[in-house]
Amino acid sequence: MDKARLRKIGLANLKWLHQHPALKEQKEQAISLELFQDPMWQKAQTIAITKPLDFEFDTHILLTEGWSAEKQLLMPVTNSERRLTFHQVTPETVFEKTAFGVEEPVNGLEVGIDKIDLLVVPGIVFTRLGFRIGFGGGFYDRLLQQYQGETCSLVFSEQIQEHWTIESFDLPVKRLFIS
Repeated sequence: MDKARLRKIGLANLKWLHQHPALKEQKEQAISLELFQDPMWQKAQTIAITKPLDFEFDTHILLTEGWSAEKQLLMPVTNSERRLTFHQVTPETVFEKTAFGVEEPVNGLEVGIDKIDLLVVPGIVFTRLGFRIGFGGGFYDRLLQQYQGETCSLVFSEQIQEHWTIESFDLPVKRLFIS
């Protein structure tokens, strides 16, 4: 199956899950608990996450847990060259909605990707080996080519699809947390 079709199916699955908030929240809790107990999270001091769209994994619990553990948390900002830069977020951070409908921090200090210990990579569809299909902009594909640290994704079982052609530029995330 081609990526465009899989992306469409993945989005439909995520939107279905969003229509079942108790199930979605239960899965988010299970995934978060597993992540917080993992050495990947525990060792990381600087963690990059996203501010999700309403049907994606709600990362609010990661912010709360990260700040409580005194971790430096970052969120991406898209720049004019269609690349991501990462900016520190705090409870006082101001966000602005982009043309894509994503909220990005507008007042956080920029931090280089070489300072990120753990990159939590979003996606629409995943294989169990960590390959992913995103929204189609290639932002994280380009980033993963440069980034050398730990990577993981927080995945609902509804996002798992095993059968598509992996392309030469596709790089897997190192660890999936699935429920």
